[in-house]
Amino acid sequence: MGAGKTAVGRRLAAMLNYEFIDVDHYIEQRTGVDIAFIFEKEGEPGFRLRESRAIAELSNRASLVLATGGGAVLAEKNRELLRERGHIIYLKTSIDQQYDRTRASQTRPLLNLDDPRGRLEELMEIRGPLYEEIATLRISTDRRYVKSVAREIHKHLTT
Repeated sequence: MGAGKTAVGRRLAAMLNYEFIDVDHYIEQRTGVDIAFIFEKEGEPGFRLRESRAIAELSNRASLVLATGGGAVLAEKNRELLRERGHIIYLKTSIDQQYDRTRASQTRPLLNLDDPRGRLEELMEIRGPLYEEIATLRISTDRRYVKSVAREIHKHLTT
């Protein structure tokens, strides 16, 4: 969360002349409700099922930059599909930077609690090793502009 997946993904897609899809936005469009509502009604397991279905469908497309939600790596099947079907770019971000970028948001169900910074630490402890496992490229986004990060990824993909 707060790594810049959507902003960097959009910029990179434009540079590559690819389509861009954010999985969370895709799910919202398909269901007609926001992610927070899905979490409220179906819980995280219901959302993760929808997320896995979307990843299975979308990862088959060519010329696509796909931004997954931060928890997409939790499902082994998602990790397998993403690894088999494309380049996996891990936008690494410190907890401090994540907290700064997400603390004002009311649309992140996993952070709607008394200690969102502590929750970010817990999530990174679980997810970090999974990101490392599947990443083909790791890039820090701390204190960096979207354009700079997208250019670095573009250079890696096209050389």
